[in-house]
Amino acid sequence: MAKQSCRRVSRRQEKSNMPKAHISLCFIIFLCVSFEIFMSVNSQSQGDWCIANSITDNDKLIKNIDFACSKIDCGIIMEGGSCYDPNTPLNHASVAMNLYYQAQGRHLRDCYFDGSGLITIIDPSYGCCKFQYRK
Repeated sequence: MAKQSCRRVSRRQEKSNMPKAHISLCFIIFLCVSFEIFMSVNSQSQGDWCIANSITDNDKLIKNIDFACSKIDCGIIMEGGSCYDPNTPLNHASVAMNLYYQAQGRHLRDCYFDGSGLITIIDPSYGCCKFQYRK
């Protein structure tokens, strides 16, 4: 009789562990979703922009400009545009990459540009050149 009661206890313990594991997994999923929502709200409240990494070579920056400008209007970096000066690949790439990033919904993947994009929470606008920010 004593052996049966031990078996029953161990089976109860096994069964009681299952709901705990299920609850833990649900809690982890909840935390992940909550964190993503918090980060989205937080980034929207303070602003975030995509800029080119200053150590990126000019050939890569030009490819980034070509890619971004094939998807969105880059008129502001053309001659006469508000972000034309300074006329450098780094400046033009930063503006074009940010325009693309903003147009795509500000997902981290849309500022990757093969590792040459950076997210900043400091507005990179200068003079008459206003870096777009979409809420």
